[in-house]
Amino acid sequence: MRNLSQERVILTGATGGIGSEIARLLLENNCQLGLVGRSKEKLMALAAQFPNHEQNFILIKADISEKIDRQEMIAQMQTKFGGIDMLINAAGAMDFTRFNIQNDEKLEQIFQTNILSPMKLCKEILPAMLAQGKGHIVNIGSIFGSIAFAYFTTYSASKFALRGFSEGLRRELADTPIKVSYIAPRAVKTSLNSDKVFDMANAVKMNMDKPEDVAIQIINAIRKERKDVFLGFPESLFVRINALMPRVVDLATKTQNRIAEKYAG
Repeated sequence: MRNLSQERVILTGATGGIGSEIARLLLENNCQLGLVGRSKEKLMALAAQFPNHEQNFILIKADISEKIDRQEMIAQMQTKFGGIDMLINAAGAMDFTRFNIQNDEKLEQIFQTNILSPMKLCKEILPAMLAQGKGHIVNIGSIFGSIAFAYFTTYSASKFALRGFSEGLRRELADTPIKVSYIAPRAVKTSLNSDKVFDMANAVKMNMDKPEDVAIQIINAIRKERKDVFLGFPESLFVRINALMPRVVDLATKTQNRIAEKYAG
């Protein structure tokens, strides 16, 4: 089991439901954190939760879609902690709607947040990781990145892309010391979900986990240096079934999709 003490970690999406719980656990493991978020107010509120760890983290107000902000994140980690050992891409964007009425701006935002920006950040951090001879990239995906759900079409597609990127990058770096993990929770009770998502989830009896429970499983997967992790049963089983027999999953989700349609607008 890997000891995370003194690991230098950039955590994007740090102020989110899962991100804030990951931050708490990393600080309990004596990591040195760059906590990244777009809102100064939310970052300050997050920092207030960790009064005994002020020397072990810095707050980085940044938009990961902006190159200058990504460069500033890396520079601040270098200045404060002397480098980066791990990148956890936990920032995310979601939309629950019929694809044919989804506006282009939302579609582009989801892909920018969920796949394009994490890819660019990995690309910019990798040279230093390779030079120091160690590093770990952790991409937080979703079960929706293996089983595409109706009315989450764009979100599912972006997470499919993140899973493919993680797999391809891992194989590309196989002969290097750099590790790549893809960790996919099922639905989680966070503010990323709108009220209509929660109403729909209740109507179809969708399993939804608490962010603190998901964060514990993510940290355990990191410590075990697992490559691909799918959280939650029976969803993790359906990932395997969908890969082998997707038409079976088509039939299994048909009733759920008809109910979800009433909430998607």
